[in-house]
Amino acid sequence: MKTENKILMAQARESLEGKWGLAIGGVLVFLLVSSATSMIPFGSIIVSGPMYVGLAFFFLSLSRKQNPIIKDLFNGFNNFLTALVAFLLVALYTILWMLLLIIPGIIAAISYSQTYLLIADNPSMSASEAIEKSKKMMYGNKLKFFYLGLRFIGWFFLSILTLGIGFLWLIPYMQVTFAKFHDDIKSNTTEENVSSVASIPVNNEVVNNSAPQENNSQLTAVPTPPQA
Repeated sequence: MKTENKILMAQARESLEGKWGLAIGGVLVFLLVSSATSMIPFGSIIVSGPMYVGLAFFFLSLSRKQNPIIKDLFNGFNNFLTALVAFLLVALYTILWMLLLIIPGIIAAISYSQTYLLIADNPSMSASEAIEKSKKMMYGNKLKFFYLGLRFIGWFFLSILTLGIGFLWLIPYMQVTFAKFHDDIKSNTTEENVSSVASIPVNNEVVNNSAPQENNSQLTAVPTPPQA
């Protein structure tokens, strides 16, 4: 059963208790690296993917009440090529959808929103696999994610009124909440996949599947068209 957005936000605040200093420090380092590399030709393109994966790893750890360190922000460089390709593909697909209309572009961006979190959690996963998995996870969850983002609108404007200082608190709050959202829909997606494979009709009868993992891998191996 999916967790309500307001509960995810409450869980995020709980995970951040006693860790706000670390979370804000992580955001500062991320912003400094991003700003510095933007001054180098193609610098942002080269490092953005690994940094986004590192940021996802860092805040997933915080969300799960583990003990991340600032060094974890650079974890994505351990899987540099995959992170880079993921960044390029997500940017390309989103731009292509944006060329149609703004709304399809937003929908596409939401569909790909779990890509970096998936790579952070599964280093062996390829960029294209992460994008496809993100789309499957977000199927039926796009509106929930959109509403979750809307819950931060008020905080966004308050942060602007503080000359941007408030973003040092808002960004960690949002990132941990989105990490909670990721774990929530991932667990629900897994449960749905297992239940759908556990009962497969054979000769007009429903039988229990004694090897759900094997059949599940066969089902997910079916290629899907590149759509948002």
